[in-house]
Amino acid sequence: MKYFAVLLPMKDVAKSKEFRPQHLKFLEEMRNTGKVVANGKFTDGSGGLVIYKAESRQACEALVKEDPYVAGSARKYEIFEWDASWANEYEK
Repeated sequence: MKYFAVLLPMKDVAKSKEFRPQHLKFLEEMRNTGKVVANGKFTDGSGGLVIYKAESRQACEALVKEDPYVAGSARKYEIFEWDASWANEYEK
């Protein structure tokens, strides 16, 4: 499995407020299935970050596109494969 840091920059503040409950439920489901390792919002209100665990970038992007924030055009996204040094130590 690989780790991916997904930035979710703000696209539409009103839509972000509208889709927030669905987004949080989605993240909870992803954490419960082990597909999301961590998530949080930026304190300046510019967006947030989600750390996904997936087989490939394509698999990660498929999950990201299911996020109500992305599906509802509230947020843009940027995906970066992440070499998580803490995870490498943990998984040895």
